[in-house]
Amino acid sequence: MEYNHILELIKTVSESNLTNFHYEEGNVKIHMSSGDVVMMEPGVTTNASAVNCTESGVPVVQNVSGTGFAEISTVQADCESATAAPAVDKKAIETNGKTINSPLVGTFYAAPSEDAEPFVKVGDRVKKGQIIAIVEAMKLMNEIESEYDGVITEILVNNATGVEYGEALFVVE
Repeated sequence: MEYNHILELIKTVSESNLTNFHYEEGNVKIHMSSGDVVMMEPGVTTNASAVNCTESGVPVVQNVSGTGFAEISTVQADCESATAAPAVDKKAIETNGKTINSPLVGTFYAAPSEDAEPFVKVGDRVKKGQIIAIVEAMKLMNEIESEYDGVITEILVNNATGVEYGEALFVVE
């Protein structure tokens, strides 16, 4: 399959209402899930900077283009080059408080909607179980609850930005 055909396929699927798409031709296998990842078998050309290796050694291409699907280039990727890619720079947190971490990968939202007040601000007192944010993952809104009683002393993530599993979101004292 040629590069232009792959790009056209990605565009067509991303503009449709499909949530899942699988394509096979010869040794090329492409699986697309809306808002998630594209899986490809080894030997398929892809953007090496966006590749993670699963335990089975099958490269997984992360969403690069912002369309919910992966952007593909002509760079040959393999698991060795993917593991050599720089890791995500995590900000070291030195604090006397406790951190509340993201339970999943997704997009962090500080408020229930764009024009609404944030769930919490620095200085707000929170109770254990109180909703303090939302993390959107695969079009599902997941409420993030405070794990502690205390005062929000720091909000570590900007609104509408991507967060990783285990990434610190708030500091509570």
